Amino acid sequence: MCAFERSEKGMEFIMNKLDDNYKTMFKDYPDVVDIKQLREMLNIGITKTYKLVNNNIIHSRKVGREYKIPKLMIIEYLTTNN
Repeated sequence: MCAFERSEKGMEFIMNKLDDNYKTMFKDYPDVVDIKQLREMLNIGITKTYKLVNNNIIHSRKVGREYKIPKLMIIEYLTTNN
């Protein structure tokens, strides 16, 4: 098995794991959340919330004056970071 095949298998495993987590984590939240909901989901303060978003640790988009954060990015952050 070449390095590409190993990395492809690894990515497939990660995507399957994210999909499983997506179906079970934060079921009561919409697919795209705002800053307030992100704070609730992670049980953190406003400063830490903005730090995660502004430093692109949790990927988001700014639409007008609001941040839109895909729930998948939050789950990815929780499952891939220690």
